[in-house]
Amino acid sequence: MSTPGPHSNSAAPAKVWLAVVMPAHNEAQHLEACLASFAGQTRPPDELLVVDDCSTDASSEIASRFSASHGWIRLVRKDSEPGHRPGAKVVRAFEYGLEALSRPFDLIGKFDADLLLPPDYFERVLDAFDSKPNLGMCSGLVYIRKQQEWVYEPIANRDHVRGPVKLYSAACFNAIGGLRPAVGWDTADVMQARYHGFGVETLGDLQVKHLRPTGSAYAKENALRQGETLYTLRYGFLLGLLASVKMAWKRRKPDLLWWHLRGCLQARRRGAARLLTRAEGRFARQWRWRQITRKLV
Repeated sequence: MSTPGPHSNSAAPAKVWLAVVMPAHNEAQHLEACLASFAGQTRPPDELLVVDDCSTDASSEIASRFSASHGWIRLVRKDSEPGHRPGAKVVRAFEYGLEALSRPFDLIGKFDADLLLPPDYFERVLDAFDSKPNLGMCSGLVYIRKQQEWVYEPIANRDHVRGPVKLYSAACFNAIGGLRPAVGWDTADVMQARYHGFGVETLGDLQVKHLRPTGSAYAKENALRQGETLYTLRYGFLLGLLASVKMAWKRRKPDLLWWHLRGCLQARRRGAARLLTRAEGRFARQWRWRQITRKLV
């Protein structure tokens, strides 16, 4: 991933600088186990910045303990509105941490604070970036606990790089202009990466354990926001309807369809800002239809 110098035959290549920003709001229940899985990596990040986003529990104390014993882990605190909210609040916490990084990155990660990573997680993902120079985004797959076993969290296709475990090359991150502070940012960035010609990959045998299932902290409000996302991503009516039906079926919650459609209509009425440009939206629709067609053939 680095460019060799004039004496590359004798000089070792420059080390890839891997930075991770981890927004955390009231994550004391899971943060210690999460950070322990980072500390146990065969190739840990060069810098892990935990952004305590207005927590009222012991999240800061836990992060401080790890920072004291691991020089590459740091804690910063950010004041914001209370509560655990998807979308803008999380992205702004990430951006706050991004500004506090100690040096420019070659790879940047946005990770949730309720994950358990396998010990070789970053080693494997860095190998993927190293072997595929055009790779822009990469991750493992997210699993949740059901009864006594860990199963794939079925809220996205297996080729989708999920929001809790995003890792970007610097070139890709800069090309897409960073993250959008809105619900749906973690779908918009994948489409933008593809639009700009970057590869996107999930490593199917790299299992990440998600200790709190996505959406477990939200109800109707979250479903409405997801519906708004269908509008801001420029899916159009038919693609949006198919996406809603698919998610409602996967989550076994038929009423999601109603709330998604309502959220989409509300966003349209108030003229909500789009997450994709017209050209990116056209590309996203074409890409989605190709994926649907392939499954039907």
